[in-house]
Amino acid sequence: MAFDGIITKQIVAELQTCLLEGKVNKIYQPNKNEILLGFYTNGKNYVLDIDIASNYYRVHLSTNEKQNPICAPNFCMVLRKHLLGYHLDSISMNGLERIITFSFEGFNELNDRTQKKLIVELMGKHSNIILVNQNNKIIDSIRHLDQSSGSYRDILPAHEYTFPISDKKDFLETSYSDFLSFIKKDLSLSEQISNLFTGISRSFILHTLSHLHIEDTSYQSIEIEKLYQYMQGLLSKIGTSQVSCISILDNRDYTLQLSSHTEILQTNFFLDDFYHQKQQIDLLQQYRNDLLKLVLSALKKVSKKISNINIKLKECEHMDTYRIYGELLTANLYKFDNSTRLDSITLENYYQNNDPITIPLDKSISPSYNAKKYFKKYNKLKNTMIIVSSQKEEAEKELDYLESIVYELENVTQISDIDDIYHEIHDNILPKSNKKEISVKKNKINKRKIHDTYEPLVYQIN
Repeated sequence: MAFDGIITKQIVAELQTCLLEGKVNKIYQPNKNEILLGFYTNGKNYVLDIDIASNYYRVHLSTNEKQNPICAPNFCMVLRKHLLGYHLDSISMNGLERIITFSFEGFNELNDRTQKKLIVELMGKHSNIILVNQNNKIIDSIRHLDQSSGSYRDILPAHEYTFPISDKKDFLETSYSDFLSFIKKDLSLSEQISNLFTGISRSFILHTLSHLHIEDTSYQSIEIEKLYQYMQGLLSKIGTSQVSCISILDNRDYTLQLSSHTEILQTNFFLDDFYHQKQQIDLLQQYRNDLLKLVLSALKKVSKKISNINIKLKECEHMDTYRIYGELLTANLYKFDNSTRLDSITLENYYQNNDPITIPLDKSISPSYNAKKYFKKYNKLKNTMIIVSSQKEEAEKELDYLESIVYELENVTQISDIDDIYHEIHDNILPKSNKKEISVKKNKINKRKIHDTYEPLVYQIN
């Protein structure tokens, strides 16, 4: 399920029960898309995780460990300058728009009481985190946008902040008669509702229809009313213990549903665990795929090497023929003088019952030199065969080893196991490959895995 307006409303309602009047005491930016705000309120520490990555965009409390860079990024430093020590005055959103406004109050460097807002826009790849002063002027944002780059509004320091424009309807202000008039028969309910109303995802509607036993493309007016009443009832109970976030589709998705629970901040911590697990799985897959690409590249090179060795071994199959040619020519040199020049000669092959054998010759040189040429070719192929046979044996062992690494990578389930494989092949395989290529790919992998140079920061909810 997308982090839609309904989920956002539930998250905000839960945050209002624990974060209001909380003091901002820590701010971190683990990566270019994520901000962590530490709050202290009523004797408890909370961590708010704000992520605007296109595939992870969300806001919720978190208890999971995060890796933070030693040097804080610029936007993190701006937030520390303007929000550390401030108290959270309010958390709000407009209808079901996925825009959350965190209003803070505190004292600036001149000891004057002032207000600032942190506005989180959760809009897929257009998501943003924007810091605004009390005059609605943008102090800074995690992403800078301007109209020259295709944005319909400027999100730049010193510009006035304006909310995104939406042409969708607000379900919270829609009566049943209006709702019914919007719905067209024989068309997908989930598509119509998600396209008509702000903040309602298609996956939420599809699950709700399934829960209410209503067909998406075949329904009656009474079923439309049933759907409307259920959605209104769910939205009216947002923030209470009667609404729960649940897993669907074998834990690959989630949704809100009317069901009782006794857990405090249930949706926040459900999403915290859900996205933490999802990120771990995605990280493992990315790390594994990058490493697998390196191994497959090395495997391809070894396979090509074996193919070239086989070609050379095929040539070596004829080396005894060249030796016989040389010996027969040498044994019959008494029949020629140094001026003899022939394209070929037929001699008796005493290795095969004196059967006649035709030997090709280079007529630019004498038969004696042709004999020497054949012996030289024989000795060269003999030495080649010894060398490449040894090379083939080593290459085949390396091929078997690489194939076993591929099998391990395809079945690995832990990042620590991939780390072990990485260090193993780095010592045994990677130094044999192109150094520049390995260096680039290694850096790419290291950016995605857990760095030893990062200081772990663990938050706990007391």
